[in-house]
Amino acid sequence: MPKARESRSRGRQNVCQWVDLHHALHHFSTYAGQTQSQQHIKPLHWYVACRLVLEGGFYPDEIVPHPPFTVAQRGNHFLVQFDPSMAAGGERTVLGGLKTKDVDVVVKENGLGPVMAVSCKGAVGAFRNLTNRMEEAVGDCTNLHITYPAMVAGYLFVLRANRQQEEAVAIIAGEESQPGRRLAANDLAIQRGGDPIEVIIRFHSALRELSGRRGIRDDVSRYEAVALALVEAGTADAGSVLAQFPPHDSPTRIEQFFQTLYLRYDERFVYGAPELKSLTRRLEWAPSSPAFDRSTSEAASYPALDYVLRLAE
Repeated sequence: MPKARESRSRGRQNVCQWVDLHHALHHFSTYAGQTQSQQHIKPLHWYVACRLVLEGGFYPDEIVPHPPFTVAQRGNHFLVQFDPSMAAGGERTVLGGLKTKDVDVVVKENGLGPVMAVSCKGAVGAFRNLTNRMEEAVGDCTNLHITYPAMVAGYLFVLRANRQQEEAVAIIAGEESQPGRRLAANDLAIQRGGDPIEVIIRFHSALRELSGRRGIRDDVSRYEAVALALVEAGTADAGSVLAQFPPHDSPTRIEQFFQTLYLRYDERFVYGAPELKSLTRRLEWAPSSPAFDRSTSEAASYPALDYVLRLAE
């Protein structure tokens, strides 16, 4: 492929795409390239950004990376249009109390600054280093909340659930990647019998203590919402979330993550500031929006959604 054409192809791959959670996690669980490039986790950024529009009711123009949508207003109705030409990639640089920080997904309201920030992190192995990840998470959250105590901060962490009994303790093949590497003992996340290894259980316990910030005067080192998911890898279920961990009563289950973000946002920026409601309220989309029409020719490329659209009555 000529260099110019190859560069354009990579550019298109790096902009936000409309993907479902399984697609994002399948990419994460099977990617065998260098993780320093963040390519293994980018589709999860895109999933979060798109979900904040369709389920969350935020304008696409308020979100970085910019999702592949535009919004048209017809009277009191807001219609969402799928428009890949509007998609963009990248992160947003946010002013912290100690230093600036590039955050994976950010919602910014005009006149208010960043109102929501979601960090998406992943570990494919070397799980003994999870302690370092916890220190990093605490520092980033504290740094951002010092400058923006009202900002709703989320932390979404996914781990590759490498199993001890897999013959691919062996090899994990990736998407358009170099041959996979042999897994070391430190790369195993699931023991024989199906339970996570001890270091992951401890990591989950620490994340529980790091979540649940409710008010702007609460501890700035805690996130409003934290989610932890173990993602099947190297099996026919690659990309599926492990159902039995975290425990069903844990606040870190991914099923609760987005609803907690929306609740904290509404409490602070909508109910807590009614004078700003016209600016901060989350939109409800017209059911007749082109992006929801599955009868069109381009609808074949639309993903199957695993969440409920925020529709007007």
